[in-house]
Amino acid sequence: MRQWSLARQMLFLQLAVVAVTVTGGAVLAVVQAHDLLTDEAAGVARAVASSVAAAPEVVAALGDADPTATLQPYAESVRKRTGIDFVTIMSPAGRRYTHPNPARIGGVFLGHTAEALAGRTFTETYTGTLGPSVRAVAPVQAPGGVVALVSAGITIDRISARLRDQLAGSGLIALLGLTVGTAGTWLVGARLRRQTHGLGPAELARIHEHHDAILHAVREGLLLIGQDGTLTLCNDGARMLLTLPPDAEGRHVTGLGLPEALAALLAGGEPGADQIHLAGDRVLVVNSAASALGTVVTLRDHTELQTLSGQLDAERGFAESLRSAAHEAANRLHTVITLVELGRGEQAVAFGTAELRAAQELTDRVVGSVREPVLAALLLGKTAEAAERGVELAISPDSELGDLALDQGSLVTIVGNLIDNAVEAAANRVEVLLRATGQEFVVRVADNGPGLRDEEAFRKGWTTKGDGRGLGLAMVGQAVRRLGGRIDVGHDDGAVITVRLPLPAAEAAR
Repeated sequence: MRQWSLARQMLFLQLAVVAVTVTGGAVLAVVQAHDLLTDEAAGVARAVASSVAAAPEVVAALGDADPTATLQPYAESVRKRTGIDFVTIMSPAGRRYTHPNPARIGGVFLGHTAEALAGRTFTETYTGTLGPSVRAVAPVQAPGGVVALVSAGITIDRISARLRDQLAGSGLIALLGLTVGTAGTWLVGARLRRQTHGLGPAELARIHEHHDAILHAVREGLLLIGQDGTLTLCNDGARMLLTLPPDAEGRHVTGLGLPEALAALLAGGEPGADQIHLAGDRVLVVNSAASALGTVVTLRDHTELQTLSGQLDAERGFAESLRSAAHEAANRLHTVITLVELGRGEQAVAFGTAELRAAQELTDRVVGSVREPVLAALLLGKTAEAAERGVELAISPDSELGDLALDQGSLVTIVGNLIDNAVEAAANRVEVLLRATGQEFVVRVADNGPGLRDEEAFRKGWTTKGDGRGLGLAMVGQAVRRLGGRIDVGHDDGAVITVRLPLPAAEAAR
């Protein structure tokens, strides 16, 4: 039986339960019916015996010389009317005056009479001349005391016959119940077999253990959301990535404190692939797919990759600017060489000195104001990119920045995305201020574009550049929140975005 599937075991056990229940019910019904029929027979016999004993004609006939001549027809008439098996009238000594079998008249009554002689009617089950019977014995009272006894009874055979008639109906009902129970059990077993795919308890336990181990082992988040938007399952990775409360399972996704866009995606149940969403200080890649149980959602932490991507973009921009500068330097060098070959040395010196002075002034201005190497490299790269777009990227003369103890990846994300958005929005000029003052580090990026007045600018998906954009400023907002800073949005002939980040205590003191 241990090798059977769970459905087969349940079917067998349920059939056993149904069989035992129906059989036990049938046996109990038989016992109860027998007791009820016996009690009913005793009650009828007692009533008949008491009625006959109280009849005036019985007392009158006892005074005749031959009581049997009067009492026998009377007793038989009562027996036939009441449907009992015998009515026996006897003397106090037990000598019969009446009997269903006339040959037994005059014989001695078989049974107990002492209680009746004492004036009390009683019932008993006793084997007499007609076989085992349920009988009652009542005294016939007269002014002189007990003058006769009356016994009335029903044989056990008649009671058994009535019991067999009732058993036929009870058996039919029991058989019907057993058939219906068996059919219902088979249907339940078939449904269970479909749901468990015919697997046994050991296999189901092993599958559950594997399922539980996988859910707790994978770092990626996994969510199962029902058709009504209720979170039915989440693993440890999802709890960590979304900072879910302990009682998250069983609650609607809109009540879990998730960002509005992410909650709408999860509640909608629409399939999606590699969608970027922000949750707290994390960048998540969200995939969702519909299933028979609802919507299956997977979450991957993309935060570090986005940070590295931002740094890589900055490095790539710096490399592109160096490559462009090298190309320009090669052109200028060829020009200088050509001027020398033409004998125009003074013009060659003047041309080379002017170009070198301009490049050196840019480098000196950036490096002189911003001594943080990562931000200095970022600014040089962004300056070259802006120049290629026809936008002047100016470093504010008030900029003054040394080495910072802040997270460099977050700084690149903040400064790089602010400059990119400003360059795309500007008409022809962007000014950047980087300054560590007092207890905070200030980044201010101003452009002469149309301005920025939307309060939702730093929410994921906000953009004026078309679909598929809108992540840059959202990542800025995320990085600022992660560092405990704040963002101010203003306008002065364009957009002015100011980011203020608190400095660590040692950095502020220095």
